[in-house]
Amino acid sequence: MAGLALDGANPDVSLLYDINGLAADAPHWFDRVMEFVGEYGTMFGMVLVALWCWWSVRRREDAVTSVAGLVWAPLAAGIALLINIPIRGFVERPRPFNDHKGLEVLVAGKTDFSFVSDHATLAMAIAVGVFVANRKFGLAAIGLAVVAGFCRVYMGVHYPTDVIGGFALGTAVALLLAPVAMALLTPLMAAISRSQTVGWLVRAKGSVERGAGDGVTTRGAGLEVGSGSGSGPGSGPDDGGSGAFPGPRAGDSERNDLAA
Repeated sequence: MAGLALDGANPDVSLLYDINGLAADAPHWFDRVMEFVGEYGTMFGMVLVALWCWWSVRRREDAVTSVAGLVWAPLAAGIALLINIPIRGFVERPRPFNDHKGLEVLVAGKTDFSFVSDHATLAMAIAVGVFVANRKFGLAAIGLAVVAGFCRVYMGVHYPTDVIGGFALGTAVALLLAPVAMALLTPLMAAISRSQTVGWLVRAKGSVERGAGDGVTTRGAGLEVGSGSGSGPGSGPDDGGSGAFPGPRAGDSERNDLAA
């Protein structure tokens, strides 16, 4: 089904020439930068964002679910790439430089089919997975994924619709399978967080977490404070790893006065 690659009157092809034409007019060093960013740089950036996110969310009250979301990110990317194998074989769309002349191809040796883009699929699946874990870091990762997709067209190795298709596939896999994945991964991360040896991978020592009966437990401190409803001052959610403890309950001072 190579019919997706149409003539120059097609908007997809026209946009390809417009974006790739920037490479023909740019300095040689800039093209080399874009080549590195498109092939490796954005993926390296994704790893850094994911690691930064992991380091940050371990101190939060919802560390278990957040880390489960981060674990889901690369798993979603792998599943999306596997799904893309039969899609590529069915569509059989040639690379744009095989059907269109005058393109500035920055990376030679691409012989596989073009639709959909593996890079775009991988990048967006990871980005959406990070977004499931933490919205702030997820938005940064999605921005990197968009840059990766633009670079693939700039380099002349993909049509714009290859990239859009990759974004759609990565997003669909990461979101649609997330409920099942989180249902399986969250208990696993909770079990790991209780380990004395590898628990730090999920929850940082000294971080605040909910204990039984909605009390607050400080991991690694050997203390557990609060029980029952946990409605006293200071028992609200930890929004940044502040390590707050529950304050005295209303009426404690009155009971002390009566006792005195």
